Amino acid sequence: MPIIPGHLEYGDTIGIVAPASAPADPKSIDRFVAALEHLGFRAKLAAHVRKRWGFLAGSDRERAADLMRMFYDPKVKAILCARGGYGSSRLLPLLDYAAIRRHPKILVGYSDITSLHCALLRKSNLVSFHGPMLNSDFIKEHCPDFTRQGFLRTLMQPSPAGSISRGYPRKTVSILRRGRVSGALVGGNICLLCATLGTPYLPPFKNRILFTEDLDEAPYRFDRMLTHLLNAGLLQQVAGVAVGINRNCKDPKARKTKEYRQTLEDVLRERLLPLKVPVVIGLPFGHVPWNATLPVGIRATLDAHEGDLVIEEPAVS
Repeated sequence: MPIIPGHLEYGDTIGIVAPASAPADPKSIDRFVAALEHLGFRAKLAAHVRKRWGFLAGSDRERAADLMRMFYDPKVKAILCARGGYGSSRLLPLLDYAAIRRHPKILVGYSDITSLHCALLRKSNLVSFHGPMLNSDFIKEHCPDFTRQGFLRTLMQPSPAGSISRGYPRKTVSILRRGRVSGALVGGNICLLCATLGTPYLPPFKNRILFTEDLDEAPYRFDRMLTHLLNAGLLQQVAGVAVGINRNCKDPKARKTKEYRQTLEDVLRERLLPLKVPVVIGLPFGHVPWNATLPVGIRATLDAHEGDLVIEEPAVS
């Protein structure tokens, strides 16, 4: 069984870290603090969260130390990533996974933070959360109540969160292959998942429900990544596939050429349907305002009759 962290309560302290890139506007850090306080929590800034190091938020050792200090700090009940970008994978050899097992805490983020989700599951057996971040979600003026409520429900209630689509209009959801299957969740940003291949941080795929999303990738690049996972023998192991909303993933040249161009849905059908497992696409998670919180490592049911993903177990204690 995976290790599940303790639940959040209003008034708890949430640590703010930047394991990858720095926010484009350094002044946004103050807005991060205000956003957490507006939700009912206290905020604690990591020592180097305002630092910039090229395309990174500080050196690798500084960012890794910030993350480890948050795990060690008994006053910090959860760790929330400021943003994604690039650089989380550079921290993986620098983390103390045994110490993280001894001090399990909520860690939330998506996109580049997928590297941390994979490593924490593989090396610490710790449940972490693919969910909204400060720079891309909570400080946005029009952050949907759907996103906030899913975050709070999943992290504050030691009971199954249920349908990730609760309150979602479902206009984007479609079913590629019907069926209903249960299994522990694994996944995140598909290019970061591919980057774990050949490393000690590759998470288990066997009998899992794989969830994936990405941003600004042309359909042929999706084909390349899915083919890579197929060639590695990983996609053949999964029980089902839940695809989120892949923002800006159309071929920009499709309308300007007479050459046939596949759409992303064409690619997903061709690569995933031969697996003969349930497949649902367009679910509410990814680089979009409607961003559900998904507990990595927790058992869920992919319902490819209703077009939903249902969390079946408590993700916090």
